[in-house]
Amino acid sequence: MPKLSDVINALDELYPPRWAESWDAVGLVCGDPDEQVRRVLFAVDPVQAVVEEAVAWGADLLVTHHPLYLRGTTSVAATSFKGRAVHTLIRAGIALHVAHTNADQAAPGVSDALAEAIGLTVLAPLVPDPSDPAGRRGIGRICQLPAPLPLAEFAAQVAAGLPATATGVRVSGDPKRPIHRVAVSGGSGDGFFAEVRAAGVDAYVTADLRHHPASEATEASAVALVDAAHWATEWPWLNLAARSLEAAAAEHGWELATRVSTLVTDPWTAHAPMPDAHSSMPDAQAQPSADAPSAG
Repeated sequence: MPKLSDVINALDELYPPRWAESWDAVGLVCGDPDEQVRRVLFAVDPVQAVVEEAVAWGADLLVTHHPLYLRGTTSVAATSFKGRAVHTLIRAGIALHVAHTNADQAAPGVSDALAEAIGLTVLAPLVPDPSDPAGRRGIGRICQLPAPLPLAEFAAQVAAGLPATATGVRVSGDPKRPIHRVAVSGGSGDGFFAEVRAAGVDAYVTADLRHHPASEATEASAVALVDAAHWATEWPWLNLAARSLEAAAAEHGWELATRVSTLVTDPWTAHAPMPDAHSSMPDAQAQPSADAPSAG
């Protein structure tokens, strides 16, 4: 069996920490490098439910995409939910390792896994990494479908390819518009609209689209928007990372088991359907009452 330091070295070869953004917090959070590792659990979020799953399975290492301490801390006391997670991990002898924006930049990485899950073929990075002479690494991917689909059918394909969440998939654009060339970016992606327009795509699949950037993007171009849950767009990477670590283990002759968490850790847990969005607003909401104060 490998030591934790051996497994971390293998993960760092797949997702080098130097590829992470300067603001990010990646790498080993807790764990003894000399301890042996037999079981590795992959998950998106280092929340308590995932930590308890790692304990129940007998994991020696938990690898998450999202950092536990992104902005640093002065305490790991169990009086906070993050401190409680750390204490639970240490008591159980489980290490925690994070691969975040370094996994976004990798090729294959988070957006490659997203593209594969929703039936797309990757063509190139959306935002290339200037330090990569091969031009394969970077944030997001420019992709294409095997054959054009109407936006409504493509959105349904995206929803079917991703793990189910309460919020589902939101769509902006003409449902009948043919979609062939597509940009994707796992996780929050409304900072890349300029690159999306420059890529000449028909649609953009990402997560966490805010009102103003999305509204301005639809005014600036006819690119359709497909907005899924943040957790759902990054979850496919877990299987890719597990397969990649398994391949490294086979190459080194290690006895190593991997598992991908299927716990839905998206923070939104319910969806309340609304009336037809194209129907008129109720009169009480559409018009102010005569007694209402005027603005200004």
